[in-house]
Amino acid sequence: MKSDVEIAQGAIMKHIHQVAEELEITQDDLELYGKYKGKLSLEKWESIKGRPDGKLVLVTAINPTPAGEGKTTTTVGLGDALRKLGNKVAIALREPSLGPCFGLKGGAAGGGYAQVVPMEDINLHFTGDFHAITTAHNLLAAVLDNHIHQGNELGIDPRRITWRRVVDLNDRALRSIIGGLGGKINGVPRESGFDITVASEMMAILCLARDLDDMKARIGRIIIGYTYDNKIVTADQLKVTGALTLLFKDAIKPNLVQTLENTPALVHGGPFANIAHGCNSVMATKFALKLADICVTEAGFGADLGAEKFLDIKCRFAGIKPDAVVIVATVRALKMHGGVPKAELIGENMAALERGLANLTKHIENMQKFGLPAVVAINAFPMDTAKELEFVREKCMELGAEVALSEVWAKGGQGGIELAEKVLAACAQPSKFTYIYDEKQSIKDKILAIATDIYGAEGVNYTSQAEKAIAELTAQGFDKTPICMAKTQYSLSDDMTKLGRPTGFTITVREVRVAAGAGFLVALTGDIMTMPGLPKRPAAEQMDIDNTGKISGLF
Repeated sequence: MKSDVEIAQGAIMKHIHQVAEELEITQDDLELYGKYKGKLSLEKWESIKGRPDGKLVLVTAINPTPAGEGKTTTTVGLGDALRKLGNKVAIALREPSLGPCFGLKGGAAGGGYAQVVPMEDINLHFTGDFHAITTAHNLLAAVLDNHIHQGNELGIDPRRITWRRVVDLNDRALRSIIGGLGGKINGVPRESGFDITVASEMMAILCLARDLDDMKARIGRIIIGYTYDNKIVTADQLKVTGALTLLFKDAIKPNLVQTLENTPALVHGGPFANIAHGCNSVMATKFALKLADICVTEAGFGADLGAEKFLDIKCRFAGIKPDAVVIVATVRALKMHGGVPKAELIGENMAALERGLANLTKHIENMQKFGLPAVVAINAFPMDTAKELEFVREKCMELGAEVALSEVWAKGGQGGIELAEKVLAACAQPSKFTYIYDEKQSIKDKILAIATDIYGAEGVNYTSQAEKAIAELTAQGFDKTPICMAKTQYSLSDDMTKLGRPTGFTITVREVRVAAGAGFLVALTGDIMTMPGLPKRPAAEQMDIDNTGKISGLF
C-alpha cells in the first residue's frame, strides 16, 4: 500500500483556476500561489454575501486514541461523495500546524484516497498564514517589552504581563523563560514563556473575524497585561493595532485548494481544539456556504472539545448553524476505549467493544442535546469483523443515530456514498439547534454546564488562582462571553487516562484567562499545556527530501 504522501504525489491536480470555476470564482477573484493554491479576494465576498446559505455539515469524532479515527479523512471523503451524487460542494478545513506535523500527530490533510492536495505544501508552509500570525503575535510582545525598556509610560507591571511569545513548533524548553538578561541594554528582566502559534489569541482572532475592520477592532482589544494600579492594558494603548493588522492583509483571505478528486476545499486557520476553539475560519466557512449548496467542515479532536466549541463559540459569533453532524469512530478505537492495548487490537473482542462504545454513545447524546441529527461514520479497517460492525450499528440506531460504513480511505468518494446519502437525509430534517448555555450566565454556571452536560462530570472544582481570576474578570465585565475549555482531548474528563465514558469525576479548573480580542474566556483544566513537547522519536526523524525536491516520510 502506498503511503499518504506517495498517493498525494501521484494525484492528477487541476489548475486552481479550474477548481475555482466550479464555485463560480473567476480569475479576478483568485490570487495565485503557484498553479494549485490560491487565495479568495475580499472583494468576492461583497458580491456573494447576500446569497442564501447552503447546508452546513459538521464532522466531529469520538475522543481520539492511538488507534486512529480519521476525522479529516472522513470530511474529505464525504465531500467527494456528496459531489459524486451531483451536489455542488465546498469543504472547509483547518490548516495543519508545523509543531505536531514534525512531532507525533503528523499532518492534517486527510489520508489514503481522501486527501486535500498539494499535501506537502498544505502541511508545511502553505501560503504563509501561520507565519503572519506568529510574526504579529511576537511583534506585539516586542513592542510591549520595548515600551517598558523605554520608560514604561503606561506604568505596566512586569509581574502581571499576560502576553507571551509563540512559535509554531513543539518546544517544551520554551514553556518558561526569563528574558531581558545581559544588562540594561537588553531590556527589563522578567519571567515569560512561549505558547505554540495555534494557541495564540491572534489565531483565534483570524478565525473569528468577519473582515479586516472586525479583525483590527479585535486586535486592538487584546489585553497584554495590567498596570501597577491594576488597570487593563490593551494593544490599542501600545499604538500598534494598525501595524499588527497589516501583517494579516493576505492571511485573512481564505485559501482554495482541491481534493484528490478535485473537489474545492477552503483550508484556512488552525486553532487547536484542546487549548483553543478548534475550528477553521469563519470567513472560509461563510464563503463555502455562499459558494456551494453544501459545506462540509470539521472541528478538532472529539465532539466534547471541537464540536462543543464550534457550536457554542463559532456558530454564536458567525450566526450560522449546522444542519447535521457526523461523528467518526472506528471499531479499533472503540476497543481501545474499552481497555484493549493498541498491540492487541487485532481479533474480535465484543466485550471491549461494548465497553468502549459508551464513549461514542455519549457523543451522540451530546449532539442531540444541541438539537442536531447525528450520523455515525464507522471508518472501516480490514480487520473489522461483520459482528463488530453490526453491533456498533445496532447500538447507534437504538439511540436514534443513523450509521454508515465509510471506506473513503481506501476508495475515495466512492467509499462514502452510503454516508453521503444518510447525511443528505439528515440535512432534510428541520433544525432544532440550540446552545448548551446562555452566554449571559455567570462564568461558573457556563463552565458547569459544559462540564456536566457535555463531559458528564459531577461538578467543578476551582483552584484559588482560578477563583481570583473569575472574581476579577466578572468585576471587569468579561463574564458575559462564551467559554473556551482547555482540556485533554483523550478523555471526556480532565484526566487523559480515563477512557471510555468515565463517571463519578469532577473537573478541576486551575486557571481562567481572558481573550478579549477573540471574545471568549479560556478555562484551563487538569494539566493541559499551551506548548506541546516532542515525543522520544519525532516524526521529523523520518522525513527527507531528495535533489529533485521529492519529499518522503511526511506521513
